[in-house]
Amino acid sequence: MFKVDLDRFWKADIAAHKDNCFSKKSPQVAMGILMSDECVYTELDESGDPWGVEPQERQIDLNKRYNDKAENVVGRRLLPETFDPEDSEFPQVKQIGEIFGGSYDYIPGTGIWLSHPMDSEEDLQRTLDSVDSLDLRSHLLPSNWEEEKARIYETYGKKPSFTRHIRGPVTLATSLLGEENLIYLYYDNPDLFRRFSETIKRVVIDMFTILDEEAGFSPENAPGGFSFADDNCALFTPEMYQDFGYPVLEAVFDRFSPNPGDMRYQHSDSAMDHLLPVLAKANLTGCNFGPTLTVEEIRKYMPHTRIDGQLAPFTFMNNDTDQIIAEVKRDCEMAMEGRGLNLSTAGSINNGSLLTSMLAVMYAIQEYGQY
Repeated sequence: MFKVDLDRFWKADIAAHKDNCFSKKSPQVAMGILMSDECVYTELDESGDPWGVEPQERQIDLNKRYNDKAENVVGRRLLPETFDPEDSEFPQVKQIGEIFGGSYDYIPGTGIWLSHPMDSEEDLQRTLDSVDSLDLRSHLLPSNWEEEKARIYETYGKKPSFTRHIRGPVTLATSLLGEENLIYLYYDNPDLFRRFSETIKRVVIDMFTILDEEAGFSPENAPGGFSFADDNCALFTPEMYQDFGYPVLEAVFDRFSPNPGDMRYQHSDSAMDHLLPVLAKANLTGCNFGPTLTVEEIRKYMPHTRIDGQLAPFTFMNNDTDQIIAEVKRDCEMAMEGRGLNLSTAGSINNGSLLTSMLAVMYAIQEYGQY
């Protein structure tokens, strides 16, 4: 459909990702779209829930067949074909929403959602009092943690995974208390509003300090880096975000990303333009914002931040190749002067997105994204 020199493209793409996509030696805009497990169903005309969990044997089969097609269309095998044995998986530690009394529930066809356990200031006050008195380590780790950790290490030589990613403070808070309730709280009880933020900040830092230790790291030798996914922060005014969300990012980045090259990342695939001046103070190394923003608008506030975007996810999922090429052309042209663009969807890659659409992105980079 589109003539792309696949060997040349992928060789150039290696150089394109150097220096966080800012290398002056890069020949072209970097390619950030590598698809996802969700995409196997439409591509292969197979039934299944993109948000569900497949039996490992079927997932391997789907991924292999998908990769056979991907290798032919875009020149690469994109999805994993091997997985760790199921009995080498560590027991689930509590997620942050559970620490605040919520639960994560799977709804077929839509994914996993955090429940809404609080409805009032009184509920929030009681919850924060409870969280402040928790022995977080014993609450976070399951009762069989030490036993399973020893068994898995003795059998597979595997330690708990190192992770530094979490639901962002505003999305967490709105999921727990409700969007309207949290917004009203800012006006009705600003002290409690700020206390909620302070407790989230402390829990995130304490939680990941414990998880670092379980993965075998001390604060002195742990790798740097942290990322947030905070779609709902777009509901806040800049003043509200400055009071609630930004203090969490600032403290967590100071603790876990203290060095200039450490990852400091924010995903918020919403209309984020009004929050760019506040977020710019966080010195993000990477961002993924919603498709209502342009590369030019983001770059105005974040000249040194890698931009993962700005192709609209639904443009990509609808497989309108003319529109895909037009949006990628726009993004590439805006990146010519400042560089730092990792051409990606401005949000998630959804089932329905085809390999031919990925090829269209590659074609557009080849035609319009050469530095």
